[in-house]
Amino acid sequence: MKDIMIVAGDVLVWGRLNESETAEKIWQALPFEGTAALWGDEIYFEIPVVAPQAPDARVDVGVGTLAYWPIGHALCIFFGPTPASVDEQPRAYSPVNVVGQLFGDVQALRRVRHGDRVRVAPAEVK
Repeated sequence: MKDIMIVAGDVLVWGRLNESETAEKIWQALPFEGTAALWGDEIYFEIPVVAPQAPDARVDVGVGTLAYWPIGHALCIFFGPTPASVDEQPRAYSPVNVVGQLFGDVQALRRVRHGDRVRVAPAEVK
C-alpha cells in the first residue's frame, strides 16, 4: 500500500494512493512541498510531476479525494464544495486524474490557509 501523510499548516491528514500511473509518478516523486492555494474547499499546489490527463479523468469527485490536475501540474485535495459545485460534493475546475483518498478527519483541512506550506511524504511506519 502507498500510504502518505500530508502536513498543511498545523494540520496532519493521511491518505492512500491508488494504483494508477499518475499515482505511481506521484509516489516516485515523494517527498515534496508546495504552497497551498484554496478554491472553495479544495487545496491545490504545484508538484514536481508531469502526467497527461487520464482516460478516466473527471470533474465530479468525492469528499476526501486526492487528484492530479494535469493543466496545472498540481495535487488537489478535495474536502468539500468548490465554486464549481452544484451541491455539497466537490467539483474540479476541469478534469482531474483521481490518484487516491484521504482517511480520517478531512474537515480539519478547513484550518489550512492560502500560502501555508504543504508537505507530502510517504507515511511513517508505526
